[in-house]
Amino acid sequence: MAAGLKTIIALSFVLAIGFLLVILSSALWHNYLPLTVVATFLLAPLPNWICFRCSNPDDFMDPSGSAVVDFGRFCTGFLVVMGVALPTLMAHCGVIEYPAGVMAILGGLLIYGTIISFTMFFQEEEEF
Repeated sequence: MAAGLKTIIALSFVLAIGFLLVILSSALWHNYLPLTVVATFLLAPLPNWICFRCSNPDDFMDPSGSAVVDFGRFCTGFLVVMGVALPTLMAHCGVIEYPAGVMAILGGLLIYGTIISFTMFFQEEEEF
């Protein structure tokens, strides 16, 4: 139980740093467009989770794989790449400053990494 509490505390600390970086990237330069990164990285794990739930778990002997799970991974990868590319594109076009883009990318990656780490650490194993 103590290891679980330490893990929750560490993950919440990293998540707070990620949100702080994204909020500061918006507030320091008085441009709130980098906040779109938060929405992108919060939505990124959802297609993977939904498609994994929709796949057939009894079909473990099927050698071809599941197209639903592959589609979920594709959508998740698209959203993660978009979360990195969107601030880069906005900084290149001059909509936001370059340091704001870097802070938004780092904060977004910390947020996404925390969500993925949380699901890995606290995933319940299914018993047959």
